[in-house]
Amino acid sequence: MSRKLRTSLSGLAAVALVLTFAGLTVPAQAASHHALAGSVPSWAKASAKKGTTSGSDTVDFRVYLDWRGGTAAEDYARAATTPGSASYHKFLTAAQFTAAYGPSSATVDSVKSWLKGQGFTIGTVPANNKYVEAAGTVAQAATAFSTSFANYAVEGQVLRSNSTPLVVPDSLTGVEGVIGLDESGSLVHHNSAAGPPPVFKNGTPCSTYWGEKTVATAPTPDGTTLPATPSAFAPCGYAGAQLQGAYGMSGAISNGNNGAGVTVGIIDAFASPTMLSDANTYSANHGLPTLNGLYSEQVAPGILSHPATSKKDPAGWSGEESLDVEAVHTMAPGAKILYVGSPNNGADMDSALNWIVSKHAADIVSNSYGFSSEALPPGNIKPTNDIFIQAAATGISLFFSSGDSGDETGAVAGATPTPDWPASSPWVTAVGGTSLGITSTNTRLFELGWETNKSLLSAGAWAAPFYVYGSGGGTSRLFAQPSYQAGVVPASMSQTYGGAPMRVVPDVAAVGDPTTGMAVGQTQLFPDGHAAYSEYRIGGTSLSSPLYAGMFALALQKAGHEFGLANPVLYQVGANDITKTDLATYPGAVRVDFVNGVDGSNGYSYTARYFDADTGLTIHVAPGYDDVTGVGSPTGATWLNASAAH
Repeated sequence: MSRKLRTSLSGLAAVALVLTFAGLTVPAQAASHHALAGSVPSWAKASAKKGTTSGSDTVDFRVYLDWRGGTAAEDYARAATTPGSASYHKFLTAAQFTAAYGPSSATVDSVKSWLKGQGFTIGTVPANNKYVEAAGTVAQAATAFSTSFANYAVEGQVLRSNSTPLVVPDSLTGVEGVIGLDESGSLVHHNSAAGPPPVFKNGTPCSTYWGEKTVATAPTPDGTTLPATPSAFAPCGYAGAQLQGAYGMSGAISNGNNGAGVTVGIIDAFASPTMLSDANTYSANHGLPTLNGLYSEQVAPGILSHPATSKKDPAGWSGEESLDVEAVHTMAPGAKILYVGSPNNGADMDSALNWIVSKHAADIVSNSYGFSSEALPPGNIKPTNDIFIQAAATGISLFFSSGDSGDETGAVAGATPTPDWPASSPWVTAVGGTSLGITSTNTRLFELGWETNKSLLSAGAWAAPFYVYGSGGGTSRLFAQPSYQAGVVPASMSQTYGGAPMRVVPDVAAVGDPTTGMAVGQTQLFPDGHAAYSEYRIGGTSLSSPLYAGMFALALQKAGHEFGLANPVLYQVGANDITKTDLATYPGAVRVDFVNGVDGSNGYSYTARYFDADTGLTIHVAPGYDDVTGVGSPTGATWLNASAAH
């Protein structure tokens, strides 16, 4: 399902060149103007050009402004989230942060005045003054920013970009980037591996818990003979008490440590009209309380109504929305959930997050979207990273799924590995994925790294396996090693490329493997045209992130305070270390699928799914920290108590 932005060394080099030499590619300008470094996407190459962009096309964009004081905001955020610091847990309110570090009204007014003078319509300025929104035409943008626009072929899409760096007056000293003139946002994807089509039902047999049904004990519905290994049929989808028990949260939840008083924000594109009713049906089916009174939705003022130019896919995102809401509610059944829906699938995700942060509308935010590399324009990355810094300084904890394609090489020799953005930011908690076995008594039987090889059934045997998906991870080329990873992350990972240690992804992990995924319920459209509520198994680090965010809501409630950036604590509290120890005993599972996705009328598909299959990848599970599962997954009361002590 994911749209992939495949990173290459040449592409990353292009990013670096834009950062360093952007001014040299700009046509000669008067001394009163300057080029914005990093404002040309690395994918906007002459070889990929597919013609010019019509000057009458509309553009909706945001001119982002620097925080005042240079690195002062970042320095404060670091101090407020570092145990032992004199400023530890002395979080600013949103208003205090804006007063101290937000762009001044004079800076905002100068940008608005210039944009108006160029003929643009001015839109929203958020509460933290972080950007000025504007709209106009491509022709106006080309004149205003002294550039030209063209269309480029990128991973099966044709996207608009400026062909040369954007140029602005020297008087606009606070401008750090412009988001929306190029269509990099259309490359965002949600990290739900093997998500459902318009309707999808689990094939059978499948198991309620690990090992309930095996190849030896449960016949196939059409008489197909299967190899003896792997022996277990995949679970139908874990839910409710199973996941609470597997991560040791059952006792806390039953005793009232259920996330009460905590608000978890969820950001996705669009908003399913049946999301709340579906979540309530799901909750009733799996022993969870109603979400009535706990759930709210917000389409933030100022989020643009112009859809992304990539496929508008509200139905495709509905499974992601249900997954996020139901996963948070499973692990934090007493927490409030604030759903913020962007009206398009990419171009406005940053402004949706900024709305939450600028208003401090949530204590924790789970984000299950990302880009399949760090090869975005630096002029896009810095403004978004600034929002993460404000979140940390004001006490908000951000969780991002680490991605569903391993190191993004596809296990192909010679391909360039990369972590995903924004998971690679040192100001967020990147959540990787695992494969999870749960017993009949709701305890954790095994937990392995999620990297999946798949084998097709051929002449009664499993054919040669091939890599299909797995937990995202790897070493950043953009961000230096944060202090919380020093002494924890091995040099073999942090110094993969030589030189100074760099940020490594992920930080933590929870179940993400679709073979051992969670049951999710939503209203689906069936082939005969009727819509009905139905449940199916799903996974991806889109599952890992909201599950972990829900568990962290319990830690926040128990501690009685916010944490801001959670990583300095999560690297100290201990976790279930994911290793390869159980791989020999639990090598994988057999998955049965309906060929038509609904029932057995068109036959069945049988595949073997192998756990922790990292051959050909550059990331591997290992004792201690690893670049597939980070420091590991939560360990119930031990983890909760240790977190609350910080």
